[in-house]
Parts: sequence; structure tokens; C-alpha cells
Amino acid sequence: MKKNYFQAEFKIGAVTKEQFQNDGLPEIAFAGRSNVGKSSLINSIVFRKNLARTSGTPGKTQEINFYLVDEDWYLVDMPGFGFATKGKQYRDKWEAFNLEYLSNSQDLLFVAMLIDSRHDPMERDLAIIEVLENAGINYVIVLTKTDKLSKKAIAEREEQIREVVSQCNHVLDVLPYSSVTREGRDQLIAIINRGLKDAKKK
Repeated sequence: MKKNYFQAEFKIGAVTKEQFQNDGLPEIAFAGRSNVGKSSLINSIVFRKNLARTSGTPGKTQEINFYLVDEDWYLVDMPGFGFATKGKQYRDKWEAFNLEYLSNSQDLLFVAMLIDSRHDPMERDLAIIEVLENAGINYVIVLTKTDKLSKKAIAEREEQIREVVSQCNHVLDVLPYSSVTREGRDQLIAIINRGLKDAKKK
């Protein structure tokens, strides 16, 4: 049965590793470069306009936000890689914090790795994929903002990304997504539900 609505509540904005939840509930993290549309995508998943704060200013999220969904799992909103409004020192600090979370989370199921579908994958996109691969973390590549492209352009971008990760071991899927039209939402939720179901079997 397709689920169109989730109960979701903000739990904590972690700024130290001691604030990571690690309470046995599964976690699904959302990562990507700044301004890739992460907050809008998160809001579209739970059918809420303002669960995750959106901003026209890249680098706005400066903590790892944990949202409890259906009292069953956490949606984890990570600060954007690659930009900080306060400069390189803060960017490096938050990227190191992201990596600390990815390396130490005991309950992480997989990462939704967001890439802007309008552009070729950038060096930082590929660097994040490399980090996930080296750490043995499963991930889904989500191609955002597809409502701004033609169907032909979307298909070409998807094919390009699938070729880029064809030799990768931990990629689960490549999924075109639009937070505006909700293209790809049902498919992403299906992947989430499969991950949660598998976690409960363990």
C-alpha cells in the first residue's frame, strides 16, 4: 500500500557527536552539495512545507538535523557539502562533522545522495560518492530538480550517472526526482520501506 503521509517531528539539531541519536532506530541520511534542493526534497517526502527549513542562501543548514518519522525511524538532514556562508573555515568544519556522523552512526541504513540533474556531476559530488564507497555505506543517488529539464534530458542525465557509478559496489539505485511534481517520490519511499523492512529482520 502506497503511503502518502508521514508523522514527522524535529528531534535535535546535533552540533556534537554526543548528540547523535544512536538509540537503535534506523536512520536514513540525506546528503549533497549546498543548494541541491535537499530541504525541499525532504519536505516533499513527508508532505510538509516547512519540516526542513529551505533557504535561497547556500550553506544555511549548520547542524545535523534528526527528524523522527512515525516514531519508527530517523530522517537525517546533513549540512550541505561545499559551501558555507561564513567561509572555508566553517565549510571544512561542517564537512568534517558530516564525515564523523557517516563514520560513527550505528543505525545508518543508507544515504540519499543528491545531485542536481541540471549539471554534470561536480568534483565534490564524486568526492562524496568516493567517501561512501570507501566507508562501505549504501546510497541512492537522487537526481533533483528534474522538473526543470525535458524528459530526454532527464533520461540522458540518468544514463550518464549510471555509467559513472557502474563499477561502484554500494550504489542501490539512480533516481530522477522533482520536489515540485513529486516525480520519483513513490520510488524513493519504496526504497526506504524496503530498507526499513530489511532492518527489522536483523
